[in-house]
Amino acid sequence: MASKFLQLYGYDLLLVSIAAFYVLMVPYTKVEESFNIQAMHDILYHRHHLDNYDHLEFPGVVPRTFIGAFLVSIFSSPIVLAVQLLHLPKIYSLIIVRLALGCIILSTLRFLRIQVRNKFGHQVEAFFVIFTAIQFHLLFYCSRALPNILAMGVFATTIFRCDIVLLLCPLGLELLLTKSISFWRAFKCCTVTTLLCIGLTVLVDSIMWKRFLWPEFEVFWFNSVLNRSSEWGTHSIHWYFTSALPRSLLTAYPLFMLGVLLDRRLLPLVLPALSFVVLYSKLPHKELRFIISSVPIFNLSAAVAASRIYNNRKKSFWKFLNLVILGLLLISLGCTIITFMASYENYPSGRALKELHQIGHLANKSNELWVHIDPFSAMNGISLFCENEWPWRYSKEEEITLEEFGQRNFTYLINEHRTIDGYKCLFYVNDFSRLRRQSGFPPIILDKEPKVYIHGNIKNEELMLKPWPGCS
Repeated sequence: MASKFLQLYGYDLLLVSIAAFYVLMVPYTKVEESFNIQAMHDILYHRHHLDNYDHLEFPGVVPRTFIGAFLVSIFSSPIVLAVQLLHLPKIYSLIIVRLALGCIILSTLRFLRIQVRNKFGHQVEAFFVIFTAIQFHLLFYCSRALPNILAMGVFATTIFRCDIVLLLCPLGLELLLTKSISFWRAFKCCTVTTLLCIGLTVLVDSIMWKRFLWPEFEVFWFNSVLNRSSEWGTHSIHWYFTSALPRSLLTAYPLFMLGVLLDRRLLPLVLPALSFVVLYSKLPHKELRFIISSVPIFNLSAAVAASRIYNNRKKSFWKFLNLVILGLLLISLGCTIITFMASYENYPSGRALKELHQIGHLANKSNELWVHIDPFSAMNGISLFCENEWPWRYSKEEEITLEEFGQRNFTYLINEHRTIDGYKCLFYVNDFSRLRRQSGFPPIILDKEPKVYIHGNIKNEELMLKPWPGCS
């Protein structure tokens, strides 16, 4: 019975375990995930009280859809309800919603894996899982509430990411040219699905945003028509091929190109994904997460190449290639470990608030402990799920000058500035800075530097008498 279970779900358990490890070790989120994470919090904790929802006070640059947040919240709500009844910290709810999202995304990866096994065999399936497991980004991001990730699991183009059309168009064109589908059948199917999805997102999001809108259309207009996304930085046209894909695919990067040469069945699968990346390269603002949906297809091609090399390993030249692949797999695993260690240090304000909650209590429990969180800290690890109940209270009021803080009665400040008049720096949290090579062991180390400072109000005598680590 156990062997049958492992045969059916062993690969899924492996991938889910790795993704869950990432969630437990790095539960905090960044600004790119902010809307969906805050929306999940509000749906689970404020429910129908829309006036208390975070997006009405902090709407962001462009509106986003609530549909993904609703779906994940529905799946995670029974366990989150138990967390609430047990009065556990809300950080547990954050872990639960992220695990729920990860399971949704990995279920779609399971579907793809089964098709890989049916078409290419068990050995290619095994290599596909190996490449996915030793790569960092796909399993790390699969539980992160990014629109790009949600688009991998549910409605894509019209609701979450309009740019997925760059992947769907080459796929659709290929299906039409190979006569796998008829034009009229495809037209009817796409039209009906598009209208239903637009109707759903307009209905739901107009209620949630309290105005008539189609969020993804506004995102498309902002990013593509107005080209405003470039305000968040630009990269060269080749960046996806010289930086993003090598970092995300690792060993699979050279192998996926070899796979296309070794098995002609792969070309119809790889070509649309490759076209997607090429078309996306035209946009000046680039991030790895924008093309993460192409990674599984490239992994499939790499798995076919690795399987072919393994099957021919007794021949002299192929034996050499097999040894090279084994070495590259070990190097890839090392790169993934280093990347994880860097990511672990990359959410300083989340760790700062956790430490403050542990050591910042005062004896007088009748007084509120007001914590001000500056924009930098709000973008680098702190979400509503990180907040505690009474006596803790929080402010994210923006545009307060450093001089004004001395006139405000905050108990604590979580801030990117080392010194603030009227406050004493109590401790700081380091953030990942860069990788540095050294002659000894280990050959690569992580450089860290202070990024988030926790300050205490000097007018609070009890606070000043507590032993703090300090900032020297």
